[in-house]
Amino acid sequence: MLDALLSGASQLFTLGTILTMLVGVVAGVIAAAIPGFTITMAIVLTLPLTFAMPPLQGVATMLAVYVGGYTGGMISAALLGIPGTPSAVATTFDAYPMARNGQPGRALAIGIWASFFGALISTVVLIIAAPPLALIAVKLGAWEYFSLIIFAMTVVASLVGKSMLKGLMTGCLGLLIATVGTDPMMGEPRFSFDLQLLANGFPFLVVLIGVFAVSQLLQEVEDADQIKQGKQLISANVNFRPMDAMRETIARPLNLIRSSLVGVFIGAVPGAGGSIANLLAYDQAKRASKNPDSFGTGTPEGVVASESGNSATSGGGLIPMIALGIPGSAVDAVLMASLMVHGVGVGPRLILDHGDIVYGMFMAMMLAAGMVLVVCLFSMRWFLRVTEVPRSIIVPVVLVCCVIGAFALNNRATDIYLLLCVGIVGYLLSKLDYPLAPLVLGVILGPIAETNLRRALMSNEDWTLFFTRPISLALLILALISIILALRYRFKANKRKLSQT
Repeated sequence: MLDALLSGASQLFTLGTILTMLVGVVAGVIAAAIPGFTITMAIVLTLPLTFAMPPLQGVATMLAVYVGGYTGGMISAALLGIPGTPSAVATTFDAYPMARNGQPGRALAIGIWASFFGALISTVVLIIAAPPLALIAVKLGAWEYFSLIIFAMTVVASLVGKSMLKGLMTGCLGLLIATVGTDPMMGEPRFSFDLQLLANGFPFLVVLIGVFAVSQLLQEVEDADQIKQGKQLISANVNFRPMDAMRETIARPLNLIRSSLVGVFIGAVPGAGGSIANLLAYDQAKRASKNPDSFGTGTPEGVVASESGNSATSGGGLIPMIALGIPGSAVDAVLMASLMVHGVGVGPRLILDHGDIVYGMFMAMMLAAGMVLVVCLFSMRWFLRVTEVPRSIIVPVVLVCCVIGAFALNNRATDIYLLLCVGIVGYLLSKLDYPLAPLVLGVILGPIAETNLRRALMSNEDWTLFFTRPISLALLILALISIILALRYRFKANKRKLSQT
């Protein structure tokens, strides 16, 4: 073990590797900060550039892009109210209100520190618990996946806003949108009404950008007088104190650790991803908070939970890949491809046969997290310059980036039309005071839930297996407890309002 550790360190801590990792970090942060340009797209574009590098240098560079991407998505979420990546959806709930309240620097700094600690904690868990956690993850069948998604969908109860009925309605609308297009199991078209526009369904990224970005931009241009006067999106003092933000972050150790562990667990489950971890960590933080009503108004607790949760999935996703050779996400699959291109066999014997590369990857994760922290803190003043750009300039520029991102996803012009349609629907829903987060959650979780439910019933029609398989039963019990706690909180909140009137 010591020999492998020293060998990995000698390969990692070279000038060439550190420089390519630094470039990777910057590229990951910038790419993820652009709405519509996902971490997966950045990693795929990086892959060909690593073919000429030594194995560890190539993987370390891609890990740097990976870790940087999880932090970069928070930048546009905080400053524009538009998640740069799907894993930054929950970050908009408190980071953007904090920025609108005149504290954009504080919102960014807290998010950066939370991302750093989340990545660090996930790497420590990865080093200590990779084999046992991977064994648990590989035992999850279609029944457990469906139950996990049911548990994740209870997050809707925390995101419904003022009206639970409206929140549930938008959540159901998201599930309905997810059924349009090609059947995920049989490949047959459904609910497309013979329209070419709907033949391929609603891509998740298109819905995300439309609901959060286009609808937000439409709201920003409602007041023509502010546009003519050259008003900015955020009027604020851009001064900030990074050390104060660090103290605010570590002053909530339970929230930080709990959210990071949620991210690690979700990351270790193949196919779950940072978007679920981001929302689930936020939900659990809100439920555990002594002041849950402050969530959604710009509380640091929400920023810490969402950012540490999504960043921790970077380490969690490597657990099944390193221990068992099973990719936890599309990004991990690309990392596996990079290793195999260099002749490194990925599987249960990876640690035994290539210990130097594995331990080098562990150290690369920590080094990348430190680089992201330094790069983001030093470049924060440049990012905060966005607050000085007039709406008349920033709105069309961001809209063009959103359109390019939607088109680049599948190179289909129809996705641009869908983007605009979804954006208008999202704008109308927001004006009618319907929460948008449950809609996006329904689009994320709907296809995963449907696919695993059908797989489970196709392999065995006995529906009682959902309750007799221990892990599935435990997840369903957690979902039930989550619903009961949400209803209890709602009841108490309504009772408190009645007593005050």
